[in-house]
Amino acid sequence: MRIGFTGTQRGMTPQQYHTVWELLCARRQANGEFHEGDCIGADAQAAYLARKAGFRIICHPPTNDSKRAFFPADQRRPPLGYLDRNKEIVRSTEQMIATPGEVEEQLRSGTWSTIRYAVKTRKTVSIVFPDGSVRLC
Repeated sequence: MRIGFTGTQRGMTPQQYHTVWELLCARRQANGEFHEGDCIGADAQAAYLARKAGFRIICHPPTNDSKRAFFPADQRRPPLGYLDRNKEIVRSTEQMIATPGEVEEQLRSGTWSTIRYAVKTRKTVSIVFPDGSVRLC
């Protein structure tokens, strides 16, 4: 299984962290891949959980290193601009996990933009809200 991730650079709430762990444990399988954007905050937290759950980490780094987490990855893809990188994560995976910083959809948010693109391309998206609740799209 190839799982993609998008989340806020502010990091996950404790409730999101717990729910993402549960989602990853429920989806783990041999040779599972976890695709993430290698940014500070939620990307780094989720990559840590995915590694702990036994996934191979596939890094899709941004061209701008200023907010990179430099999480140790099993494979690194070529750097892309933020929006292109986020679309590449969606295209490279079968389903997405998203941890936005807000409950309401935001127009100028990389996380919400990625969620919209994943839904548009008919990927299964588990949106994990700050309180830990999940909406499946």
